[in-house]
Amino acid sequence: MVHKKYTFRQVAFAAAAGTVLVFILAFYLWQITEIVRLGYEAGKAESAKLTLEKDVHRLAAEKASLLALDRVERTAREKLGLADPREDQIVYEDKR
Repeated sequence: MVHKKYTFRQVAFAAAAGTVLVFILAFYLWQITEIVRLGYEAGKAESAKLTLEKDVHRLAAEKASLLALDRVERTAREKLGLADPREDQIVYEDKR
């Protein structure tokens, strides 16, 4: 059996085609891994967003409870020792 000899041009073309094929395959695999990585990253970001939204709702409820007027008044009377003003401390303005 006699093997045909390949010319330099045929060998170079085959090598270049093989190299291009390897680069295309590498790019395709890189693209798939990047899509998967971005999917995981988006999932983590969504989870963090949900956690932060829960914290915002919890803090808003806590703020509302701390700013309730009866609580503020009770704190002012008990801890700060404040009382209702006497009649001589009240000044009325004439708004004309």
